Amino acid sequence: MTEVESVSSGQFDHTEPPVFEPRLLPPLAPLGPELPSEVAARSHLSGLRHVALGVPNLREAVAFYEGIWGLYRVADDRGVVFLGSVGSPEPYIIRLRETPEKRIDLVSFAAKSAASVDALCAELGAAGVKIVREPGALDTPGGGYGVRFFDIDGRLIEVSADVAPKPFRDLEDGEAVPRKLSHVVLNSTDVNRTSSWYRRYLGFRLSDWLTERMAFLRVSSEHHVLSIAQRNTVSLNHISFEMKGIDEYMRGTGRLARHGYSALWGPGRHSAGDNTFSYFADPHGNVVEYTTELECILDEDAWQPRVWPGTPEYSDQWGTAGGLEDLYALDAVTHQDHGLWTPTPI
Repeated sequence: MTEVESVSSGQFDHTEPPVFEPRLLPPLAPLGPELPSEVAARSHLSGLRHVALGVPNLREAVAFYEGIWGLYRVADDRGVVFLGSVGSPEPYIIRLRETPEKRIDLVSFAAKSAASVDALCAELGAAGVKIVREPGALDTPGGGYGVRFFDIDGRLIEVSADVAPKPFRDLEDGEAVPRKLSHVVLNSTDVNRTSSWYRRYLGFRLSDWLTERMAFLRVSSEHHVLSIAQRNTVSLNHISFEMKGIDEYMRGTGRLARHGYSALWGPGRHSAGDNTFSYFADPHGNVVEYTTELECILDEDAWQPRVWPGTPEYSDQWGTAGGLEDLYALDAVTHQDHGLWTPTPI
C-alpha cells in the first residue's frame, strides 16, 4: 500500500500535533520594602480624573477633540473649554485653554474622600512639597473639594474629592468614541526619581517596567493610570482614552485615518498592560492614544511586576503596528513643557 493510499483510507500514524510554546516571561522587577496592599491602604488616591492642556489655537484643538476624537463639550467658561466622554461620570476628562505655547496646565487625580485631600495636603506640606492651592472648594464643572501642588518635576497636580458626576450612559455596540480617560504618560529626565516620588508621596504602586525607561504605576485595579517615561525633557508623552472594545477601537482608529490623521504607531497590542494602542498627534503635536482591554490587577500582593524588553515582539504582540519612526520623530522635537512651576489661572 502506498503512502497516499494509506492516508486516503483513514490510516494515520500516531504523531501528536505540535505543542503551543508561549513566549518567555521577562524577569521580575524589584519591589519596595512595603507590600503593595500596605501602600494601597495608605494611599489617598483612587483614580485619574482629567488632563488640562494649554494650546496655541483653542479653536483648532476643540475642533479636533470634539469633532474628530469623539468627546463633547460640557462647559465653556472664561475662555476654557471642558470636554467630557459619553461613557464617563467625570464632569470632564480634557480641559483646553488658549496659551502662547503648548503646555500641561495640570493633571487631576481623584481622592478617596475630602478627609483624604486634607491628609494628603498635610503630608505633602510636611515633606516640603510646594502647595499651590490649599484645600478648598473647586469652581470648575462638578465642583468638589481639592488641593493643588507641584510634583518633583514642576508639573501642577490636582487631587479632588466630592466632585458631582455628570450624566453618562453605556456606549452602544459600534459607538467608536472614548468611554473614559485611561491613563496619562509623563516624560521625565530621571524616570527613577520621578516614579519614586509618585510612589512615596501619592501611594502609587509599580505594575511593570518597560526596560529601564518607563514605569507603569497604578492607584486602582487598572494596570496603570500614570506612567513615567525617560526622556531628555520634562513634558507630556501621551494621553490615552479607553474605547468600549476591540471593534470600537478599530472603528475609531479608522475614523482618524479617514479624517487625514495617520497613526504614528498602531494598531497594535502592548505587552505591559496587555492593552491595544493606536497613537495619533493632535493639531498641536500632543500625542493621544486609543486603547482598550487594559489589564486589571485584582490582587495587589499576588501581582508580579516585570521588566519588559523593548524588542518588537514585546512592544507589539500582534506585529501589526509598523515602525516607530513617526512617533520617534515627533518625540525628538518635543520641547520642555512651558507650564513647569507655573500655576494655571483657572
